[in-house]
Amino acid sequence: MQPDAALRWRMALWARPASRCCCCWLKAACAAELQRLRSSSKAVQACQGAAPLVLLASRHSFLPWGLQTYRRVSVENCSKPASAEDGSSSSPESNLLLPVKQEQAKPETIPDLNTEILCEDWDDVPPSSALEEISEEEAVQILADPLLPLQSSTLRDYVDHSETLTKLVQLGVDLSQVEKRQKAGQLLLTLDFEKDIKKILLFLKDVGVEDSQLGLFLTKNPYILGEDLEALETRVAYLKSKKFGNAEIAQMVSRAPYLLLFSVERLDNRLGFFKNELGLSVKKTKDLVIRLPRLLTGKLEPVKENLQVCQIEFGFQRNEIQQIAYKTPKILTASRKRLRQTFDYLHNIMGIPHHMLTRFPQVFNSKLLRIKERHMFLIFLGRAQYDPAKPSYISLDQLVSLPDEVFCTEIAKASIQDFEKFLKTI
Repeated sequence: MQPDAALRWRMALWARPASRCCCCWLKAACAAELQRLRSSSKAVQACQGAAPLVLLASRHSFLPWGLQTYRRVSVENCSKPASAEDGSSSSPESNLLLPVKQEQAKPETIPDLNTEILCEDWDDVPPSSALEEISEEEAVQILADPLLPLQSSTLRDYVDHSETLTKLVQLGVDLSQVEKRQKAGQLLLTLDFEKDIKKILLFLKDVGVEDSQLGLFLTKNPYILGEDLEALETRVAYLKSKKFGNAEIAQMVSRAPYLLLFSVERLDNRLGFFKNELGLSVKKTKDLVIRLPRLLTGKLEPVKENLQVCQIEFGFQRNEIQQIAYKTPKILTASRKRLRQTFDYLHNIMGIPHHMLTRFPQVFNSKLLRIKERHMFLIFLGRAQYDPAKPSYISLDQLVSLPDEVFCTEIAKASIQDFEKFLKTI
């Protein structure tokens, strides 16, 4: 190893732990010097700029390896001094340049000292502080989502923050009614419209729920949005296996929104219950639940109690109960108090026998006040005759189903004004 090279190597090792401030200054100086040296149009200025670097290295002895390299290259690119050509002696300061002149025959490759190499042993520049001041223009460009309410008793406070709730409102869902249902509001806030709700909406449309009815349907049954799609499809497949048509399933689902929340086993048990309790055939059982699908979703206790009332208190036979229930399914879920009052007036006051009530069971669905008013008006006119074997027979269906104008003109043979005047007297 050349003595001068060894000296430079030791100087580089000694200068490595220099302070960060000095390193940063040197990096800038090196970069500027390299740019100046690589410019061919400024070779003379580069040679003149190398001399201070040489003196700095000789006097302070802490320049890093990179600056030593620049010093050698700078001197090599310069024209030879006059003292070297004529063999004259040099000053002590000029002796420091002698090793550089001896190495002119072996030029060295200049390394590409970019920022990454110079800073490979230095710490990274720390990131910007959160407390750093920014301009007004930058502050305006910062977008921040509004905070959700930590607690609220209504879904209205979340509509502006939730895409799911916004789209449900656009569908026609009444959130004021949904939030009254237990945990329904919490369920909607946890669902994603695209991921969770969209597939359920498409399923309901495939089942047959009209677009205009989706909002009302979800208002009554928001829980279906949290159901597993495969489970819903399995329940529809079960209904089809029981010979329910597509139109019939659509009608049942629309009129009983909770129907598809029931498992296949529960639906099967409900169908079996009505078939066995009423003694109906499979076809009649299917027709029964099509006309009143909520029989499959409601509680069975009121149904059992009404059947007992009809049999024990009213005195209907089993086959009569079967006919009444099949023709008028609502009687199975009606209020027992209203049933008792209606039966008492029809049978005990008007004198309608059981077989006539079995023939026209729809009379149990009529308001008792309507029955009383028309019966008393017919008594006033002397036309209250409900026996089909006698003249001027009036059926129970005509008594309760016709509008007031038609009832007065065709059944009572009177004007509507006479009927209204009579109602004021009772």
